[in-house]
Amino acid sequence: MPSNTLGTKSLIEETSSQADLHPLITQRRTRRAFSARLVEPDTLRILLEATRWTPSSMNEQPWSFIVAKRDKPTEFQRLLQCLLEFNVLWAQHAPVLMLAVAKLNFAGNGQPNRHAFYDVGQAMAALTYQAIASGLNVCQMAGFDVQKARGVFSIPANHEPVVAAAVGYQGDSGTLPEKLQLKEQAPRRRSSLEQFVFENRWGQPADWIK
Repeated sequence: MPSNTLGTKSLIEETSSQADLHPLITQRRTRRAFSARLVEPDTLRILLEATRWTPSSMNEQPWSFIVAKRDKPTEFQRLLQCLLEFNVLWAQHAPVLMLAVAKLNFAGNGQPNRHAFYDVGQAMAALTYQAIASGLNVCQMAGFDVQKARGVFSIPANHEPVVAAAVGYQGDSGTLPEKLQLKEQAPRRRSSLEQFVFENRWGQPADWIK
């Protein structure tokens, strides 16, 4: 019987298998240093256009986005104040902040949509990879105050803030505090396929991935 190692996954550094992946995937990583350059409206629009074509359960498209641009300081500060202090430290320099929100019920029958968060995640992935293709960086954040965001933006009760994100052109990591610089420069580490691709029963790695 295979042991269940999911709770204690060991991480491995990037491997040569990356050579077989699309560059949009290999280029994506968490970067917190942003250039002062503003994101052009047409470029920002195409990122959000990418979300429109994301698959979703029953084609519900349960995502909404609150967008704040740094060249509109009042709106930008409203969203910035919803972030936790650690994230404010670097996100204040991003030209665009976003808050992705999930609608929790199906429009047709009002029943709970258990796939809403999953679908919003897919929309954010589409936005992220379109951003990379457009020469931009997206850094997503779980660290924000959900209730504060709900109050600041009058988010309805049947909607839930899911994730915040900073969007912009890549900046100089040397401008970040030392601790964050180390994060930027650290090698990416990922679980091996054997740790999460199973066959026949839970915890048994598929033999064709070895």
